[in-house]
Amino acid sequence: MGLERAARVLSRVGVLVVAAPVVALAEGGPSIEARPMLGAMHTHNVAGLAVILGLILFATILSLVYLRERVGWTRKERVFQDELAQLRGAHDRAEMLLHSERQVLVSWAGRGEPSIVGDAGFAQDLRDLRHQEAWSPDARGSRHLLTFGTWLTPQDAQLLEAAVATLRERGTGFRMNLRSLAGRFIEAQGQAVGGRALLRLRETTEERRELIELRHRLDEAKRGFAALAGLLDALPQPVWHRTPDGALAFVNNAYAAAVEAPNREAALSHGLELLDRGAREQIARQPRRHGLAPQPLRLSAVVAGARRTLDVSESTLETGRVGIAVDVSELESVRADLQRQMDANVRTLDQLPTAVAMFDARQRLIFHNAAYQRLWDLDPAFLEGRPLDGEILDRLRAARKLPEQADFRSWKADVLAAYRAVEPTDTPWYLPDGRTLRVVADPNPQGGLTYLYHDVSESMKLASRYDALMKEQAETLEALKEPVAVFGADGRLTVANRAFAVTWRLDPATLAGKPHVDAVIAACRTMTPDQSPWAGIRQSITGLSETRSGHACRLDINDGTVLDCSSQPLPLGATLLTFIDVTASANVERALTEKNDALERASQLRDTFVHHVSYELRSPLTNIIGFTQLLGDETVGALNERQREYSEHIMRSSAALLVIINDILDLASIDAGSLELQRETIDVRSTVEAAARGIEDRLAESDIGLDLDVPEDIGSVFADGKRVRQILFNLLSNAVGFSEPGQQVRVEARREGTALRLTVIDRGRGIAPEVIDRVFDRFESNTLGTKHRGVGLGLSIVRSFVELHGGRVEIHSAPGAGTRVTCLFPVETPPDNGGLAEAAE
Repeated sequence: MGLERAARVLSRVGVLVVAAPVVALAEGGPSIEARPMLGAMHTHNVAGLAVILGLILFATILSLVYLRERVGWTRKERVFQDELAQLRGAHDRAEMLLHSERQVLVSWAGRGEPSIVGDAGFAQDLRDLRHQEAWSPDARGSRHLLTFGTWLTPQDAQLLEAAVATLRERGTGFRMNLRSLAGRFIEAQGQAVGGRALLRLRETTEERRELIELRHRLDEAKRGFAALAGLLDALPQPVWHRTPDGALAFVNNAYAAAVEAPNREAALSHGLELLDRGAREQIARQPRRHGLAPQPLRLSAVVAGARRTLDVSESTLETGRVGIAVDVSELESVRADLQRQMDANVRTLDQLPTAVAMFDARQRLIFHNAAYQRLWDLDPAFLEGRPLDGEILDRLRAARKLPEQADFRSWKADVLAAYRAVEPTDTPWYLPDGRTLRVVADPNPQGGLTYLYHDVSESMKLASRYDALMKEQAETLEALKEPVAVFGADGRLTVANRAFAVTWRLDPATLAGKPHVDAVIAACRTMTPDQSPWAGIRQSITGLSETRSGHACRLDINDGTVLDCSSQPLPLGATLLTFIDVTASANVERALTEKNDALERASQLRDTFVHHVSYELRSPLTNIIGFTQLLGDETVGALNERQREYSEHIMRSSAALLVIINDILDLASIDAGSLELQRETIDVRSTVEAAARGIEDRLAESDIGLDLDVPEDIGSVFADGKRVRQILFNLLSNAVGFSEPGQQVRVEARREGTALRLTVIDRGRGIAPEVIDRVFDRFESNTLGTKHRGVGLGLSIVRSFVELHGGRVEIHSAPGAGTRVTCLFPVETPPDNGGLAEAAE
């Protein structure tokens, strides 16, 4: 670029030099007349001068450009020299690094010959001494180096050849340790660098050899550790290893399962502890005894979500602490059960009236119950000192508590001979105080003896008393007028009194032979027309059911006598059979039953009559009401004032009679259970207003005011609207009937929780306490001095309809204070459309 720039400058300078003389002549030269001569004279000189000046200028500029470029070249040369010095230094360092160890670098560029750099005698020294031959770093030498089988073991040579082939074909790097035929270690590393396949062969140093050996030992240690870890994982007990600072370094699978971790890695990463902080601190405070295993600590911990008892042992190592937890919950439970059983046995033996004493093989007392101490009244301190059996006999003899013996020494030897006996011995002791003991000496298999002292004094007394009691019982049974018989577990008659034989006309000699129950029943059933009760009697005596129970039945005898038979189980499988004459009470019961049946038929007849008559009255009454309406509307002719008054009176009386008949029919339907409510969603306010409109005429006639206290937001309920209006109409009719002119009747409607409260209040005369309990009874009518008349069905209808809705009626009244009647309806949720559709179907 500098030379081109100089040429452009020189071309511009030459033009200027040539043009300069011409310009000079044109501006200040000779006159026109002298021009031809001067022109001819100086043309060549001017041209030459211009050329000389241009050359001089070109040389000057060229010199300047050269100097400038030379300065740049000198600078670049210094840079290149610095870079060359750095490269030489790097080359020297690389050479020094390369030759610091015995190694060779082999590189392949494509499929040409490889380039080998490094120790020339590398492969020669690694060959076996038996195959040494000349080798030089030429092409033949490279072939010797790359012929791995000549200086490597066959197995390692095959591995290296395969790795080099893969490196050259695919660029896959590798790193492996090899062994030469001379027994030396070689490190081979292959990688792809800059499009070349590079193989590095380096003889490892002694430290490297030691490192390889350490790696082999580490691999063996890892395999051993893996085997140990597998062994620890096979253990059902949690095992752990802690670092010196107390952090978990290893846990087995049982530990992970105990802390409810998915695996050991999760348990280690989250630091899940099996023992709480207090237990770990207790373990850490445990003294370490040199050369001895630590004493296990019994701790409580939560294992897999359950509270367990563990024996925890931790040992201190150089690398921290190792521990194991053995679940001893079952052992502890068994030990506790054993201890409880032993304690229970001791308590049981203490509760026994039989005195028990146990002696070991050395004839020393090892156990005695409370009855033993009470029997002989010995000093507790003496018994706690574990005396010998002979010592106890000597002390009892000195206290004159043993049977009197002519030769006590021989008797004592006979008693102590039971320690050498094979079978238990059972001998009676007759004590000086009159008691009789049955002494059982039972030798123990491990040596020793167990004494059982049974006080049979009471048994002997009871035996005599039992005999006397049996005689008394037999005489008592003979004196009873009721037939009594007792059958044994084998079904045979054991006891029968005289009344039993007389009632069933049985031969006493036959009964004395203890016949079987089948023979007794066969003889008795001939006197009863009904044979079915005897099967139950026989089953109660000979049945083999798990739970024995009594049996009762009634027997009618041919002579008209009625007997109530009862069998009751007795101990030892026996059965008591008794018969009671209930002829008189049976006759009374039969009469009462017949009377009750007659009353029920009369009640049913009454209900049928009322129901039938009510229906029969409704048809003519409907005609009367219809014709009366025709007369009142004057469609058949005009009526005078008296006739119109009579017509209205007939209409009111007929309507009142129709209401009474409808009430009677409703009560009959309720009694028969055939009245069903037609529930629907009704508006409470509209229902109350509709009931009030039905009684407007009576309010106006009686000059009674009506106050409706029904909130606008009272809402709706799910009920039978017709029956609710009928309830309110009846309550309002009663309130108007018992109110004085000028008074006011009030209707309140409120929601209270899950109930609707409808209340009708009047300020009339009120109801006396002795009458208020009967106002809901049917046909109970009390005028209380007013003009109100009725058959007494209004309040009964009210209570029946409210109870059909699941509610209740409350009434509060006092003479002179008016009456308050409250109906409580439960607020029910209407069924959905599906439920309504199903109900309709």
